[in-house]
Amino acid sequence: MVNMKLISSTLPVFFGLLLNPFLFGQGFYFGNDLSYVNEMEDCGVIYLENGTAKDPYSIFAEHGCNLVRLRLWHTPSWYDSLDTGKRYSDFADVKKSIQRAKAQGMQVLLDFHLSDNWADPGKQRVPAAWLAVVDNLPLLQDSLYNYIHSTLSALDADNLLPELVQIGNETNKGILLSPEDDQSGWVLDWDRNAALFNAAIQAVRDVEQASGKSIKVAIHPAGPDNATWLIKDFIENGVTDFDIIGISYYWAWHKPTTIAQTGEIISQLRTSYPDKEVMVFETAHLWTWANNDAANNIYTDIHPDYSPPSPQTQKDWMVDLTQAVMDAGGSGVIYWEPAWVSSPCHTQWGQGSHAENAAFFDFENELMENGGIAWMQHNYTSATSQLPTAGELEVNISLDADSNLLTLTTVPVLPEGKKLIQVADSSGRIILRSETEERQTQNQSKILLRLPELPAGMLVVTLFVDDRPLVSGRVILSR
Repeated sequence: MVNMKLISSTLPVFFGLLLNPFLFGQGFYFGNDLSYVNEMEDCGVIYLENGTAKDPYSIFAEHGCNLVRLRLWHTPSWYDSLDTGKRYSDFADVKKSIQRAKAQGMQVLLDFHLSDNWADPGKQRVPAAWLAVVDNLPLLQDSLYNYIHSTLSALDADNLLPELVQIGNETNKGILLSPEDDQSGWVLDWDRNAALFNAAIQAVRDVEQASGKSIKVAIHPAGPDNATWLIKDFIENGVTDFDIIGISYYWAWHKPTTIAQTGEIISQLRTSYPDKEVMVFETAHLWTWANNDAANNIYTDIHPDYSPPSPQTQKDWMVDLTQAVMDAGGSGVIYWEPAWVSSPCHTQWGQGSHAENAAFFDFENELMENGGIAWMQHNYTSATSQLPTAGELEVNISLDADSNLLTLTTVPVLPEGKKLIQVADSSGRIILRSETEERQTQNQSKILLRLPELPAGMLVVTLFVDDRPLVSGRVILSR
């Protein structure tokens, strides 16, 4: 964490501490959703690398994965009538997966679906256990808070607390809807929605405080084009205490938005909300049109620049998208279900996998070394590679009450480049964005900017170097 101090002027114009600061020279998340692995292995799948059976968690760790995403359903009782009747993506299964990920040195993103079954832009159904209180907002908030708090506390007791948590999955139309509301089409009641999200986030923060461990909280909209207005709505409706904007981006469902346009949207989000990280939480690319089982595949469309599908174009898509995310100031990319291969087992809709043509393994379960797995070890060009890394930068900020001169001091000296200061209000509205004067000594940089008279309240001050956000935090302005 960046060490940030607030130096008060003789008159207390600025008062308070910069909260949740971050440094964008931090490590990039190369992630994969491995939620299906336990089920696949129980169904008889053996993952191979160079013809030898190997632990898939080890395979991904050795190929550069540093983040594993895992979905959690409340009570997936529909598994009881499938195959052997064993449940997956419930607490016991997720606990096992977290153990496997952490044993390989990878961090974990826990995806609370807040449902008994798949949650996505078209389906956000309340767990059956809470159906009786679905229309009683205080009781539903209490159920949600207790569920998240107890889940994370139980994981912490076994030293398995996830480093990142997302509240809901692709929550474009809200969370915890009744069956009637869920089926009625577009439903987004912000009074209800904001109250639920804030209850869930508070549960995470309370576990943080009790455990003494940091957890990043994410909001997850589906579609780059939707992220802009959805995040604005979250902020304006009082859901502000989150750290990451996680976006789903698939060509099949989000075309004609291109990789380049997705990068532009991420850059805009980073500028509008400089205290939030932005990541791609879900993406994928098929390597073949063929099927290997009786289950219909969900990936049937790709961008013409990455056609025909092959292991190479699968890798190309991931490399190009990741580079665009990096260039835009994003902090991670996660591939959805690279180990969901064919097996004798069934889903709710058929026998086998619905995405074996987009896995990182061929139809014999052999890792394709020249395919998508290689995206994590590509030699990327980092736009922030010359910036100080986390823990290396100390930042002090002060404001002269008489002259309204804002001074931001960094140790050590910042690299060469255009320096900008952006000031935004708590809703993300940009109040000021201006080039600054910089003065350097042997071991420090001073960034100077004369401010206009600003209203009192919470402000977000961000330092940009060559249009890349370097460090940001909230500060209280009082007069």
